[in-house]
Amino acid sequence: MSVSRYYDVKRDERGQRYLEPYINGFSLLGLPLLNKESAFTREERRLLGLEGLLPPHVSTLEEQKERHYRRYRLQSSDLEKHIFLRTLQDRNEVLFYALLADHMSEMLPILYTPTVGEAVKEFSAIYRFPRGFTASTFDIDHVEQTLANVPLEEVRLIVATDSSAILGIGDQGFGGLAIAIGKLSLYTAAGGVGPDKTLPVGLDVGTDRQDLISDPLYLGAKHRRLTGEAYFQFLDKFVEAVRKRYPKALIQWEDFSKDTAFAVLERYRKVLPSFNDDIQGTGAVTLAGVLSACRVKGELLGDQRIIVYGAGAGGIGVAWALKQGLMREGLSEEEALSRLFVLDSQGLLVEGRRMEPYKQAFAQKAAALEGWSYTGNVPNLIEVIQNARATVLLGLSGQPASFTEPIVKAMLANTPRPAIFPLSNPTSSSEALPEDLVRWTHGTAMVAAGSPFAPVEYEGRTYPVGQGNNAFVFPGLGFGAVLAQAQEVTDAMVLEAAYALYDYTSTHHPDRVYPPVGELREVSKFVAARVIRRAIQEGVARSEKLKHLDFTGLKDFVEDRFWKPQYLPFKPPK
Repeated sequence: MSVSRYYDVKRDERGQRYLEPYINGFSLLGLPLLNKESAFTREERRLLGLEGLLPPHVSTLEEQKERHYRRYRLQSSDLEKHIFLRTLQDRNEVLFYALLADHMSEMLPILYTPTVGEAVKEFSAIYRFPRGFTASTFDIDHVEQTLANVPLEEVRLIVATDSSAILGIGDQGFGGLAIAIGKLSLYTAAGGVGPDKTLPVGLDVGTDRQDLISDPLYLGAKHRRLTGEAYFQFLDKFVEAVRKRYPKALIQWEDFSKDTAFAVLERYRKVLPSFNDDIQGTGAVTLAGVLSACRVKGELLGDQRIIVYGAGAGGIGVAWALKQGLMREGLSEEEALSRLFVLDSQGLLVEGRRMEPYKQAFAQKAAALEGWSYTGNVPNLIEVIQNARATVLLGLSGQPASFTEPIVKAMLANTPRPAIFPLSNPTSSSEALPEDLVRWTHGTAMVAAGSPFAPVEYEGRTYPVGQGNNAFVFPGLGFGAVLAQAQEVTDAMVLEAAYALYDYTSTHHPDRVYPPVGELREVSKFVAARVIRRAIQEGVARSEKLKHLDFTGLKDFVEDRFWKPQYLPFKPPK
């Protein structure tokens, strides 16, 4: 089977890859996976019917990158830069990824958080080019036929969102498709998954935003969201269609509301390989960062008393990962839970108070609060810090500026080097600004944030701000699972990704909480190899040829399969 109905990727007698197109002329220039623009050779122009349609000069990829980077720098705002890059991707994918690979640190905040939040809000207004697949309430009853319209035949990785809880900005309806597009851009640029092996998916089950429904320019389904049994019938039909069309595909569930994220994950994770980045990816990257903070401080994870401020999908995912990390150090489950204090908008999770079922596993026993001093029915954040003698404070609440100076001073009273991570995205939702955390703790706090922040200058010293970005985990986790042909993404594989990130940081940046974003590609390769090894150990890897490789062999295999943005020669079929 060819990669696409429009072309295939083949190898010649020397094993070199080339493209065999099934279209030519002006039509070929309309496919971003095939278009080289001015870089088509003179021979390719003659064979493909492109003579006279392109500038006379044959450009190199380096020349094209320089030309487009100059134009990129002239854009007047971050959103305009985002649109510029997305337009380039919709025209020439190889050039887009080559440019992104060269400027990863600069462009990641433009293509992903925080700018992607604005792009999501404006998605209908800035819509330009059909990318990905949308399953809507208008066509879900014949979704198998609509999915057949996708021109890619070998999709291996799908990011699917119902747009109900995008970053910290909530229900965004059809606009959430921009998140799936952005995630898959990182899977390719940082994770090595070929762009013709990926598919962004919007699950348009409606929106509860009346302003969107009333907007004549809104492009999504203009009705209230499906709920209950109707909602899951919709997802069942989509999942079954994916199983039939792309039986080797993995699904990353993205930005589902806390009410459905856990239910969707549990319903389908054994039906087809899948994971939820908001729950599992956030948990893994946070565990890795906390472990690194402990290493820098010369302490153990088991020495910490940890507050998770925010009990949505991300917060509970972080609590789960930290519990696993504490148990890995030899603590019992009960001991691990006694060191974890999870708060929602009502205060500390404590047995006996009302809360959603998915939170109950992390509720403190009432007896654990004996001797505590607090004023309300349950302790609030500063009361938990003071009574629990917390040493680690993790923000996943989406509540901006909630880590105030008194909160931070209370942390500093418990430990000379508190770890404080305001992880909520986008930047406008961050629980604190890193510069304030450094200043309030006189430079002693271990600081990481969910969004990118510049290093902090304080009293003649420079303090790097680690970015607890899920992009350090999900590309390698997904790519490793795909290469292993894993029949399931197990909890152990998720945790392996966390410890792989920790080990990479320890080896290459022993004084940092996270590596620089510019090293995403190398991090992803290392994470992928570790995930493959764990999948083999777990007995879920279906790829027989990998089971006899040592770790060096697995790293070599990942490197060989890692997609690189370079133009392939064209050879039309004879």
